[in-house]
Amino acid sequence: MAILSDYEEQYQKKPSPSPSKTFNGSFDPSNPLGFLEKVFEFVAKESDLFKSDSLVNDVTAVLRMVKDKVAAEEKKKVMDQVVPPPLQLATKEVVKEDVIMEDNAESQSKDEDEKNGRRAPNTGNGLDMDNYSWGQSLQEVNISVPVPPGTKSRFIVCEIKKNHIKVGLKGQPPVLDGELFNAVKVDGCFWSLEDQKSISIVLTKQNQMDWWKFLVKGEPEIDTQKVEPESSRLSDLDPETRSSIEKMMFDQRQKQMGLPTSDEMQKQDMLKKFMAEHPQMDFSRAKMN
Repeated sequence: MAILSDYEEQYQKKPSPSPSKTFNGSFDPSNPLGFLEKVFEFVAKESDLFKSDSLVNDVTAVLRMVKDKVAAEEKKKVMDQVVPPPLQLATKEVVKEDVIMEDNAESQSKDEDEKNGRRAPNTGNGLDMDNYSWGQSLQEVNISVPVPPGTKSRFIVCEIKKNHIKVGLKGQPPVLDGELFNAVKVDGCFWSLEDQKSISIVLTKQNQMDWWKFLVKGEPEIDTQKVEPESSRLSDLDPETRSSIEKMMFDQRQKQMGLPTSDEMQKQDMLKKFMAEHPQMDFSRAKMN
């Protein structure tokens, strides 16, 4: 049983405050309506509330407000039970720790590349240098050399040989002048002046199965294991070349993850098949070469 006392009722519609009245009553949880009946009798006796024409609406509004408040508190309790605050805090800490670990891993990978003299390739699978940038696919190498706005093509020097390239402006030191990483098909190479502000050069590789580690000798190397080929270009190749490139890409990803290449997987499958066909033989000391 709960005892309700010292209940103060102030009727707001009166121009001046009235003396407070004390309500003494006991609350039986098994009969809550009986308690409410006593409360209403007390209010009717001590105030003019029941003389109001809007009594029913006013009481209904109060009941609805209390009901909504109780429902909101119950919903909050349920949510707290589903995901308690300690778990939320722990989850945030775990996520934060994972982010830190990923950042550390990326930093270690970057430090290792710099230590080995390699750089991560740009979005074009090449490098952005101070005076030019280059990218590549398996078939071509694309070079972009900025020039002063308004430059005319007659002032450009661009010499492309099988293993050498020279690019610049007449009367000035060349921007590029060195031996290429690999041979190119000179007849398949060309250059153009783009909007009179950059030289665009396309080199066609002779060996279209390898990634270039650098454009010209002497510049930093890229980590070819981080090259991301355009899969959409594979559809333009003949079936044999496409199959070879897909196999090379698969083997490269497997090596990065420390997993067997396609040839190693094929050998393992052959050994498993042979073992299944000859269960009487002892393969406990068998090794895969």
